[in-house]
Amino acid sequence: MIVVAGEALIDLVPQRDAAAAADAATGDRTDTATPGALLPRLGGGPFNTAVALGRLGSPAAFCSRISTDVFGDMLMEGLRASGVDTSLVQRGHEPTTLAVAALGPDGSAGYGFYAEGSADRLFELPPSLPPEVRALALGTCSLVLEPGASAYEALLRREAARGVFTLLDPNIRPGLIPDPDAYRTRFTGWLPSVTLLKLSQDDAAWLGGVPAEWTARGPAAVVLTRGAEGMTVWTADGTEVSVPAAPVNVVDTIGAGDAVNAAVLHALSSREALSPPGLVALGAAGWREVLRFASRAAAEACGRAGA
Repeated sequence: MIVVAGEALIDLVPQRDAAAAADAATGDRTDTATPGALLPRLGGGPFNTAVALGRLGSPAAFCSRISTDVFGDMLMEGLRASGVDTSLVQRGHEPTTLAVAALGPDGSAGYGFYAEGSADRLFELPPSLPPEVRALALGTCSLVLEPGASAYEALLRREAARGVFTLLDPNIRPGLIPDPDAYRTRFTGWLPSVTLLKLSQDDAAWLGGVPAEWTARGPAAVVLTRGAEGMTVWTADGTEVSVPAAPVNVVDTIGAGDAVNAAVLHALSSREALSPPGLVALGAAGWREVLRFASRAAAEACGRAGA
């Protein structure tokens, strides 16, 4: 089983008018989203990753705190419908976090968050994870918003210490980080507990590091997504592999990075590579297959509205 820990929320996604949707389908984008029309979509980086794992057929569980409001019930149903185990989900009466997406002409998304007093911020460290857990994935808002962030950090350190494969996707949302320098220091402190670091070009630029060099701080591999330019992996043993992006007419990029997380974990699991030695044993040819699969998953996400 792969456990994904972190927030589940509702993305409020701008609805594109019929002409813009037709343009996107043919690759001829001339319009932006219709102002004022926002559609609720199930989301949150970790939630999306768990759902994608379930849809790919990997045994997956979600570990979070989800509201008992109507949005929370929708999120729970979304997990179950995708075959995700919800036994590790905590429930609370606090409201569901809302993320308002703003789409650029190229489909890229920026976000504003309504997260004060929301349920996922009150996540508590579970006493244990099931013995069959092979990997743990974390990231995004859940590692920023206290007091839950400290509980997720403790989960990362505890599971890494007992030998569980860990994936970290920082998925930086600058508007949620009041002290960037403190976050960067905290991020560096997580790396010894991380087996696989996955991040975007924007994440790397904001963090101010060199992805290829982060393997010296703990991760056995670092995967960098580069949008339309594809993605690259660097491993601790010196392997470097790049693949191009899969072709797609982009509707929006919401959830693309989360699809990459799930696809990489699924591909590694199917190759019995969820361990530092397993990552090394892949070699360049194995990593090329994994990244190509992840690139196709990202393209599926980019070709549809919302996550």
